[in-house]
Amino acid sequence: MPRFLEPLWFGGTPTAADVARVAGVLDDPAGALLPLSADDRGHGDRVLQAAQVESALETGEDDPRDPTVLGIATSGSTGVPKIVLLSRSALVASGEATAARVGGHGQWNLCLGLTHIAGVQVVLRSALAGTAPVRCPAGGPDFPAAFARTTNEMTGGRRYVSMVPTQLRRLLDDPDSRIALTSYDAILLGGAAADPALLAQARALDIRIVTTYGMSETSGGCVYDGVPLDGVRTLLGEAGQITLAGPVVARGYRHGARLADNPFIAGKFRTSDVGAMAGNELQVLGRSDHLINTGGEKVAPAVVEAAMRELPGITDVAVVGVPDVEWGEVVAALVVAPGDVDLDAVRRELTGRVPTAALPKKLVTVAAIPRMGIGKLDHKAAVTLAIAKRD
Repeated sequence: MPRFLEPLWFGGTPTAADVARVAGVLDDPAGALLPLSADDRGHGDRVLQAAQVESALETGEDDPRDPTVLGIATSGSTGVPKIVLLSRSALVASGEATAARVGGHGQWNLCLGLTHIAGVQVVLRSALAGTAPVRCPAGGPDFPAAFARTTNEMTGGRRYVSMVPTQLRRLLDDPDSRIALTSYDAILLGGAAADPALLAQARALDIRIVTTYGMSETSGGCVYDGVPLDGVRTLLGEAGQITLAGPVVARGYRHGARLADNPFIAGKFRTSDVGAMAGNELQVLGRSDHLINTGGEKVAPAVVEAAMRELPGITDVAVVGVPDVEWGEVVAALVVAPGDVDLDAVRRELTGRVPTAALPKKLVTVAAIPRMGIGKLDHKAAVTLAIAKRD
């Protein structure tokens, strides 16, 4: 019997019915749930177009022995959204591996949207644990107060929450939320690279942060604190390109067989990221297509960003490459700072900390770093801001 992607629109803070509908994908529904955001109808319509929900899942996109139960749209930041098709076994493998890593099943606080794999996984981990998550708004002016309140409503023996760095920063600025954070057995932090200073601040308060790396194509985070979850393997290819393998890998993309360069191969997913091993831990350096080629030297933005975050007066930073006649590209930094930031002073401070080629040649002070989704850098918008600055 043919199976289809079933669109379901979510808006605002998830309801109990929303949670139950998502949890139900583990019970082998007739179709595969496709979550859509009612708060961004434009993107939702683009997702529907890419998903072609009127057409049944094709051979290779489903398996009656292990059905595809979820379709998750990528952000589409580089073009048309892709629909990641996830099987029941991949989602269960991810949930069980997470529980094994953090110390067992428990109760979760859901403070992420259900159109992202991170929010969906909070619901599915709760279902595997036989618990119901408490539900908290993902943002807004009342987010810290709501987080403290919903934390106090939790009754499970072990407490967990998944969030992005922007949320953690806001919670650390609120006294009641700081206390609430200390009550969690693990706080999974992902979606975007975390500022080392933010991690240090949280850990100094005995807040148990676990940094995660993964994506919709791997059922969410699959590398915790640089170490793969049980059953997951990380492979570094040419120029450090990261490939992830194991039971958490998605079945593929909707119509993925038609792609000229399909990143899914025999249970492996070739990411767009590059990395390096630091001992036994994976260090993610950023997207391969965001590496900056300046004068023939390759610069990883993450390396420069980490060094700049240690400089006094800089509260947030994003590093991108912008076109240049002489160098091909030059390193440009967008910074958030309460006062003036001098490019020459920054270059002097970074000398010896990063390679000479990685020293910024342009610096733009902005009110906020442009981000999208659950905290990822809006690279196109960042480059536009950097180009707009006159030398």
